[in-house]
Amino acid sequence: MAIPSNSSLQKATFFLTGFQGLENLHGWISIPFCSIYLTVILGNLTILHVIRTDSTLHEPMYYFLAMLALTDLGLCLCTLPTVLGIFWFNAREIGIPACFTQLFFIHTLSLVESSVLLSMSIDRYVAICNPLRYSTILTPARIVKMGLSSLLRSALLILPLPFLLKRFHYCHSHVLAHAYCLHLEIMKLACSSIIVNHVYGLFVVACTVGVDSLLIFLSYALILRTVLSIASRQERLRALNTCVSHICAVLLFYIPMIGLSLVHRFGEHLPRIVHLLMSYVYLLVPPLMNPIVYSIKTKQIRQRIAKKFELAKS
Repeated sequence: MAIPSNSSLQKATFFLTGFQGLENLHGWISIPFCSIYLTVILGNLTILHVIRTDSTLHEPMYYFLAMLALTDLGLCLCTLPTVLGIFWFNAREIGIPACFTQLFFIHTLSLVESSVLLSMSIDRYVAICNPLRYSTILTPARIVKMGLSSLLRSALLILPLPFLLKRFHYCHSHVLAHAYCLHLEIMKLACSSIIVNHVYGLFVVACTVGVDSLLIFLSYALILRTVLSIASRQERLRALNTCVSHICAVLLFYIPMIGLSLVHRFGEHLPRIVHLLMSYVYLLVPPLMNPIVYSIKTKQIRQRIAKKFELAKS
């Protein structure tokens, strides 16, 4: 692949990268990516449609699931144009404003997903530990406030990142290692000190993902204590079974995020393909797998989807 030299670079342009060295196979590589994007879009739209059209699913648990599906759909659409643009048209150039906009939405929606997973764990905690007050605690108005606060917190914390990056002069190569823009990668191309960006990035991660994961762990510790106090083994299993889908969603989100962070910070000696694959796993696997997990493990969702298909066939 021809890498543009510094002398030929426009100041307002970055260059995205697909699978370096496999440019001749980009057409074939695009097939699984198209399949994944199509599955993500159809899967999350199906979840949203089922919840919207079935009044029996108008409950807190499913409202939070709809938030998760919307977030996953947004994350998918953030990266789709640039990823498929490289594979299909070799469209590698991206202007700095467009790059920073994509960066803002990717990181904001990632934090929103963490917040939504925390809200879902609170939902499970209230449902199991305080079931008699479930409908009075998680009212529709309170659910809306939780969703808006998650979005507002994430957007306000990520908003400074484009401005922190904008102040840099990029004298190194403008070639990015991925098919989309990420803060950690762009700041490494800057000529001057990036200590402020490093510190602020760690602060954002600590007070969002760090706090959220700690509270999720705490909520499940309390759930487990309540479940173990239930005398009936069957009731214990039934209570835990309502949490399986959410636990899977938590693992699908946090494990790739931790893996990608470790690879970025300590895996400079690893082959570049590992960095690429981990980044795609982080951004595509949770939106791909969440609808599948909830469709399989949540009886009400599974039954409603099957009913929709039966109606469509008839």
